[in-house]
Amino acid sequence: MNPEQSEAEKLQSLTTVGTVSYVLHLIVAVAALIPGAQLGPLLLIVALVIDMVKRPDADGTWHASHFRWRIRTVLIAALLYALTVPLWFLFIWPGWLAWLLISIWFLYRIIKGMVNMNKGLPMEVAA
Repeated sequence: MNPEQSEAEKLQSLTTVGTVSYVLHLIVAVAALIPGAQLGPLLLIVALVIDMVKRPDADGTWHASHFRWRIRTVLIAALLYALTVPLWFLFIWPGWLAWLLISIWFLYRIIKGMVNMNKGLPMEVAA
């Protein structure tokens, strides 16, 4: 096998992993907007573990920026959700509104990442 084939196979593998991860994140983002959709947290953990385990494989490729993008998106969203939990106990509507806005932001980031990955663009170019 020549090095070009090896590199092409590596990129294809990373694209496959990225697609699976983005689809899991997309399911989570959509489920977050649907009351009672409880699969979200489990799928989010699965996607995060996939990204963290496969991230070293992407070093030196444009896919590395997508792994960073997905991991940061999850961590920022988790922090925002955690910070807004008290709103649920103090005021139901503001808590619901905060979570809705976080979920929309999460959905936007996942769609933006999916679109750029499908174009073969790193996330820094798309910023």
